[in-house]
Amino acid sequence: IEVTAHFNARGQIKPSGFVWAGNTYQVDSVGRTWTAKDGLHILVMAAENQVFHLMFIPQEGSWYLLRGIENPNVHMI
Repeated sequence: IEVTAHFNARGQIKPSGFVWAGNTYQVDSVGRTWTAKDGLHILVMAAENQVFHLMFIPQEGSWYLLRGIENPNVHMI
C-alpha cells in the first residue's frame, strides 16, 4: 500500500493517509503503536470509525495493510 506519513524529530511515525485497493483513506486518528520482530505496527482510524492495522518495515521502507474493514480476521498483506 502507499502511505503518507510524517516523522517527528524523535523518529516517531504518524500516518496521515493511505491508498489501498484503489481507495484513498484519510487517517483521522492514530491509536496503539508497537514494535515487533516483523516491524512497526500502527492502528489507525479512518472515516466512519473504520479501523486499520498498518505495518511498516523500516529496513525495506515498505508499508503493509494487515487488517482492514473487509475481513477483520484475515491478514491482507
